[in-house]
Amino acid sequence: MWKQNILETIGHTPLVKLNKIVKSLPCTVLAKVETFNPGNSIKDRMAVRMIEDAEKAGLLKPGGTIVEGTSGNTGMGLAIAAVVKGYKCIFATTDKQSKEKVDMLKAVGADVIVCPTNVEPSDPRSYYSVSARLATEIPNSWYVNQYDNLSNSAAHYESTGPEIWEQTEGKITHLVVGVGTGGTISGTGRFLKEKNPNIKIWGIDTYGSVLKKYKDTGILDENEIYPYITEGIGEDFLPKNIDFDIIDHFEKVTDKDGLVMTRKIAKEEGILVGNSAGSAIAGLLQMKDGLKKSDVVVVIFHDHASRYMGKPFNDDWMRERGFLEEDSITAKSIIEQKNMRDFVSIDNKESIQTAIKLMKEYDISQIPVSENGQIIGSVNESDVLSKIIENPYNINNAIIDIIGKPFPTIDINTPVEKISTYITKKNTAVLVKDTIGQTHIITEYDLIRAIAK
Repeated sequence: MWKQNILETIGHTPLVKLNKIVKSLPCTVLAKVETFNPGNSIKDRMAVRMIEDAEKAGLLKPGGTIVEGTSGNTGMGLAIAAVVKGYKCIFATTDKQSKEKVDMLKAVGADVIVCPTNVEPSDPRSYYSVSARLATEIPNSWYVNQYDNLSNSAAHYESTGPEIWEQTEGKITHLVVGVGTGGTISGTGRFLKEKNPNIKIWGIDTYGSVLKKYKDTGILDENEIYPYITEGIGEDFLPKNIDFDIIDHFEKVTDKDGLVMTRKIAKEEGILVGNSAGSAIAGLLQMKDGLKKSDVVVVIFHDHASRYMGKPFNDDWMRERGFLEEDSITAKSIIEQKNMRDFVSIDNKESIQTAIKLMKEYDISQIPVSENGQIIGSVNESDVLSKIIENPYNINNAIIDIIGKPFPTIDINTPVEKISTYITKKNTAVLVKDTIGQTHIITEYDLIRAIAK
């Protein structure tokens, strides 16, 4: 039997055993893959529940406008429901969120206002304040307020929790969840603890967030607050949806560890997810000493990688922030493999014969040409051969007679894929300056040897 609309496909997402990424753990680890929801995230569950509860309470009327501050996923769930139910949507988000999230919200008809990240929640420019203000200014509008709207956690108490209990046949011993609004961990955790109070509920926090310290000490320490890159988890205030009594422990994960793990999940498990899932697995691995063979751990995989292609899945973005684990071949690794470390160049006043001697001595086929210590061009064995065939006496001419364009200079962290685009028949090498200013050369032969190694 077919579904009457897309909202009826929400929930009943698969539970998938993880293998390679958690091989260091003694227990069974299962991922609740929420990307199978129509909006590709777990937020679809609570978005529809909040709308339906608002309709029942008379807060959201026909033809109304839904207003919310969102990091993207809740907005997507609300926007999809709004399309089906006939509402308008206006969302405020932060400039920290990926461009893909904003574009996807616009794709389903939402208006999106991008606000600065690095301001206090009470600042009139914050996305919390902007969304709250818009709800008071727009006629026939409803302010969702997912952080304090308890329909959020109720949705997970009624759907996510029961699904996990049924799918694990009651064998679950630990639930691991990245915590933002707190609805997922609190609602799901409450249901599971009612079934078995011995189940451990572990929350994943990020550095720059107040949640872990508040759980550990009862103090909301503003000194804990600073900008962070991880999206979807961590807060600089205490949402009403977070039930700290349900959560047994918070584990903090660095931006780098979470983002790197997000990429590993895709490469080692074939599951494309967002950075909150990467943080959840990284946090679980940090807590491995608290696990035993008989444990059954369920980790929420909150959303899909399509939201993050321009960030954790973009090599340049990761490299610029020092997050990329350089498993790939780079200019640096190629230089380190080279047997000859001395940089060989020739002055433009030297003869072609001198160039030939250098090529033979160092077994090279191209040489940068310098003037007063600066690289001004290049010469290769093809140029030399052509000149000698033309007239053997040319061998005594100055190298300036056959000088070609200088080799391109690239960054030492340039990946092999990009280096290969520079090396052509006309341009047979590239120059690289290392961190201490020393110049190196990478030739086509160096490139082939590095790739084939």
